[in-house]
Amino acid sequence: MSDLLERLRGRGWRMTAQRRVVAEVLDGDHVHLTADEVHARAAARLPEISRATVYNTLGELVTLGEVIEVATDGRAKRYDPNAHHAHQHLVCSNCGTIRDVHPSGNPMLDLPDGERFGFAIADVEVTYRGLCPDCR
Repeated sequence: MSDLLERLRGRGWRMTAQRRVVAEVLDGDHVHLTADEVHARAAARLPEISRATVYNTLGELVTLGEVIEVATDGRAKRYDPNAHHAHQHLVCSNCGTIRDVHPSGNPMLDLPDGERFGFAIADVEVTYRGLCPDCR
């Protein structure tokens, strides 16, 4: 479960009604919504929220490092509130559904020294691809 709202309150982030509803829409387990999906869900709770406000809020959350922007295979960007817990993504090659996964092992250590070419590795992104149960 994401702890986005708790993290934002802890940072003293100014919680306007519009920002709060965007954060509430994003807060949850395995949430990887597009900006349009965030807007639709936010508008169901707060009808006067504009698309621009949603985009601006998402951009601010990404800049703050509280939400991760996930782009896969040229599809619309999705927003992941699970920004502070190490995880990888499992993506359906057909419909684009994204799930967080937590494989055992440490991908930072999986690259042999001879394949690092002197790089100081700071981050690793692993994406698993396949077909979800609905698309199989």
